[in-house]
Amino acid sequence: MSSYEARFKVWRGDVQGGGLEDFEVEVNDGEVVLDIIHRLQATQAPDLAVRWNCKAGKCGSCSAEINGRPRLMCMTRMSVFGRDETVTVTPLRTFPVIRDLVTDVGFNYTKARQVPAFVPPEGLGPGEYRMMQEDVDRSQEFRKCIECFLCQDTCHVVRDHEENKQAFAGPRFLMRVAELDMHPLDAAEESGLDRKRTAQDEHGLGYCNITKCCTEVCPEGIRITDNALIPLKERAVDRKYDPLVWLGNKIRRRPASSG
Repeated sequence: MSSYEARFKVWRGDVQGGGLEDFEVEVNDGEVVLDIIHRLQATQAPDLAVRWNCKAGKCGSCSAEINGRPRLMCMTRMSVFGRDETVTVTPLRTFPVIRDLVTDVGFNYTKARQVPAFVPPEGLGPGEYRMMQEDVDRSQEFRKCIECFLCQDTCHVVRDHEENKQAFAGPRFLMRVAELDMHPLDAAEESGLDRKRTAQDEHGLGYCNITKCCTEVCPEGIRITDNALIPLKERAVDRKYDPLVWLGNKIRRRPASSG
């Protein structure tokens, strides 16, 4: 096994502030960035805070920015960097720092709670749901999400504009809305919930300008923009400007005549 000394810059600090700290650390064949962070903890920086769990690219815990790009540390191989290249590891920029590489991603859980759950169809019990395989396949892609929040981190709507967080759910949760709206058994509309309207009015769908940056960083390869956000935008626009829907709304809003 060959090894070499790599140069790393790792952000150290907390909510009060901090900065990049230089390290030289051994790298062995086949290692990933998370291996190096663990080696730094073991040999040079025992108090370095980092969040991780599975080390298999399935828990989404070890999200960070590596050379400025949102990535999973456990899925970023050292072989993608030149041996003379300095590797910079910083916390997710969109979320508040707790300490070192650990950020407070509570924003995402707040947004998750704001998305109404699947509404079961009336009259069907557990085990009685029936769907076409095509519909199963379409929503299955979205269920591959591992909640790493890299798409949320890279979305410039909240990354560069803190003031948008109140009104914008972000790509991960707009994708959840799209998944439910596409679900052939979701009975939301029958219960009075218009997912297309809430996507626009409550979750900030109009803020998304489909730059596909969320898709580019997704470690699961989900085509968030093409398969979720653009179709949801199309469905929301169709609903808003459908002349029959417009006429129905006008009729419902007509005040009762006084006799």
